[in-house]
Amino acid sequence: MMIVTVLASVLLLVQHIIALSINIKAGEVDCYYEYLEVGEKLIVSYQVGDGGNYDIDFWIKDPQDAFIISKVKQTSDAHSLTANIAGKYTFCFGNEFSTVSDKKVGFNVHENIQKIHESVKENTDPLEKEISELAESIFNIKAQQEYIVVRERQHRDTAESTNARVKWWSIAQLGLLVSVCFWQVYYLKRFFEVKRAV
Repeated sequence: MMIVTVLASVLLLVQHIIALSINIKAGEVDCYYEYLEVGEKLIVSYQVGDGGNYDIDFWIKDPQDAFIISKVKQTSDAHSLTANIAGKYTFCFGNEFSTVSDKKVGFNVHENIQKIHESVKENTDPLEKEISELAESIFNIKAQQEYIVVRERQHRDTAESTNARVKWWSIAQLGLLVSVCFWQVYYLKRFFEVKRAV
């Protein structure tokens, strides 16, 4: 019976963490909605993985359509809020300032974490509490791993871009060097031919 309770607790935690990756076209906004009761907590963490300068606009609105959080041109961040009013909260990613580049955004939504942990702590023995804390640690590690994967992708893209620029610059320099060598041979050859004719 205890194993069933522990598994149910872990499954409760699993349901409430959502990881998504989205593509936002240039000039568009992508919004998501969460219904929260008073006192429930919502945490949204995000990171731009690809596109332009790796920046995006982010905002959260309450059910009365008032801005709670508004950030402009952020590459990554995490925001948390505790609901003061029950209702539908809206969080959006905006790529309106970009006219050319699409953005790839990875984000995690952690909802109602405090409420879940309180219910788990009230109705469980020490082993179940330990398992729920381990589950929370695993989710934190997963979120950090996703962050590291996105950062690695950004760094790899930067390195490949730099490598391509260095390659083309080297090819251009090589072409210029070969051209100058041929010109020098031609010029010196003509110089000595002119001297003999005089």
